[in-house]
Amino acid sequence: MARHYAKQNLTEIADGDEDFLEILAQTFLDEIPPDLNSLEEAVENDNRELAYQFAHKMKPNIEMFGIDCLKDITSIEAWSKTSKNKATIIPNVENIVTTLKHVFTELKEDFQL
Repeated sequence: MARHYAKQNLTEIADGDEDFLEILAQTFLDEIPPDLNSLEEAVENDNRELAYQFAHKMKPNIEMFGIDCLKDITSIEAWSKTSKNKATIIPNVENIVTTLKHVFTELKEDFQL
């Protein structure tokens, strides 16, 4: 079954070191869920500055893990600099949430975390 993250990317970064791979996965699971919740709250409260900060903070991990929601993160960063209604960005937030929840489950399964 296809994964929502690219384990090959991580394997290359870790140079095949399984212990380091597990540390990367655990760190992702420790840091990203609270940031994701904060991003959702920031958008809900129309706090553009905070939404930008959390989207920008999550971006390197999403890139490193090869997760297919980078365009959504970039859209949130761009939205935060506009006066567009938050409703325009909600589909992007929903896609990020759905995708990352799959990644959380897959990482827990793949690394027995």
